[in-house]
Amino acid sequence: MIIRQATINDVTGIAKVHVDSWKTTYAGIVCSEYLDKLSYSKRETLWTAVMNQGFEKSSLLVVEDSSGQIIGFANGGKERSNQYEYDAEIYAIYLLKEYQGQKIGSKLVHALTEDLVEKGYNSLLVWVLAENPSRTFYESFQPEEVDSMQVEIGGQFFEEIAYGWKISKVLLG
Repeated sequence: MIIRQATINDVTGIAKVHVDSWKTTYAGIVCSEYLDKLSYSKRETLWTAVMNQGFEKSSLLVVEDSSGQIIGFANGGKERSNQYEYDAEIYAIYLLKEYQGQKIGSKLVHALTEDLVEKGYNSLLVWVLAENPSRTFYESFQPEEVDSMQVEIGGQFFEEIAYGWKISKVLLG
């Protein structure tokens, strides 16, 4: 397993992990019509745009298996709302279902956190759907529950919870 900075050549792999992870994580939660409409090409467009913005104050890391296939990724940077006392945010972290439960996600979060520290950040926020079965993953870092709000996905409304930490707690925990 290798964790490294993403490059433009990784966009297809990132898009595949993004779509496939949504379909497995949110099956039975988000309506199947919405999940069925997720497309690799639309996610490639999204991640190409992210890559083109550069990573001076943000980070996009990928994790590869032993064959070089991208099996997960994490993206983070400046906290987007400016409403909280946290200066950085995990925007996305996805890992293919077959690789979950092997501590790869924790290593990915630690690598992302280290990169954000190098960029000058001190604290971290992440938004998680309350019904997300991986919510316990974030809770394992012993965060504070910061806020909650309703979000709309595919015509349905869901509670989303914000968790926050001092970055040192993530790195030492």
